[in-house]
Amino acid sequence: MHRTLTAHARCLYGDEYRPTPACGLEHREHYFVEELTFADADAILAMLRELCPNIADGCLPVWVRNLAYRLALLQRPDEPDLLREAAQSLWLHGPDWDEVAAGLAERADALERSN
Repeated sequence: MHRTLTAHARCLYGDEYRPTPACGLEHREHYFVEELTFADADAILAMLRELCPNIADGCLPVWVRNLAYRLALLQRPDEPDLLREAAQSLWLHGPDWDEVAAGLAERADALERSN
């Protein structure tokens, strides 16, 4: 088993900024998805920020990034900065997600107004 979710993602998908480490573990996507599903928000955000530091970059598949943000938001639904970060990621992946991204941004604005 990999030490961190980030290490597992790096081995499976690669890293735009660092070489993929040599690893003797079996890499199957469903093992990673299981680990991602039950990871805490800190581990998920660490993976996203290390492997995709500029949101528009990185080797993670779009569906993995969308799922990762969704899982992090389920754990931290009231963080305006995280809502905006997730919205920004969605806006970068085509108009199919623009409505969802706008909803996240609106929710972030509403949370800030209520505080």
